[in-house]
Amino acid sequence: MLSVVITTRNEEANIANCIHAFDGFPAVEVIVVDNASTDRTKEIATSLGAKVLDKGPERCAQRNFGWRNAKGDWVVVIDADMILPRETVEEILGIAAVPISDSAPAAYWIPEVRSGSGLRVKARNFERSFYNGTAIDALRLFRRDLIDKTGGYDEELIAGGEDWEFDIRVLALGIRCGVLRNHLIHNERVLSLKRILEKKAYYSKSMTAYRAKWPNHPAVRKQFSPYYRFVGVFVENGKWKRLLRHPILAALMYFERFAVGLTYLINR
Repeated sequence: MLSVVITTRNEEANIANCIHAFDGFPAVEVIVVDNASTDRTKEIATSLGAKVLDKGPERCAQRNFGWRNAKGDWVVVIDADMILPRETVEEILGIAAVPISDSAPAAYWIPEVRSGSGLRVKARNFERSFYNGTAIDALRLFRRDLIDKTGGYDEELIAGGEDWEFDIRVLALGIRCGVLRNHLIHNERVLSLKRILEKKAYYSKSMTAYRAKWPNHPAVRKQFSPYYRFVGVFVENGKWKRLLRHPILAALMYFERFAVGLTYLINR
């Protein structure tokens, strides 16, 4: 069985689409962990057959509560504004159906594509495509026994830092990790620069604690290295050729990268 852990807070506009992605898959358990929603999020999720739990105050605690209540041998962790296309669910179930082996990956990164309109969304997708499987990405699909070994997400960290911190502990176990062939869809709607910067300002609040916990780790050095974030991740393994093929998207991407970097420096 696959268990899907979905974290929510006032997500009535998104939760139905997120849950409907698993319609017709009997081997999937959907768990919604809600953080004090005041809208119809829980009502909608319950009506669609999801197991609805209550937990807060942050996403890391919600995720931990979700996987600890999961029955599946594999767990995928997503947000309510994400949708797994049918082919992605089928790929994951194919992985979950194979007997557990130390030679097979025990965790996976899932490529992310943002939906929405406008050139900014195209630029964000262009940027995001460089991150798959790198230190800037975050694992989302795990074997349940692997999460048990790590103890889950650090609940002292808030949105953003807990993903990277968990990856460090997962990778420290020496297990293999893979990247799915298929992707998830992140519903960004109309993505404004203001909204991007507001989100990054919120995420920045946990980064000091995260960096203090792993001050000399190679992944952390990459994540906060101006060179890697602005150059290295975009040119390694021959990826620089894509920058040359898409100069307009690259220019917009770099403009936003500088704006995000400035926002981090102001809010850290």
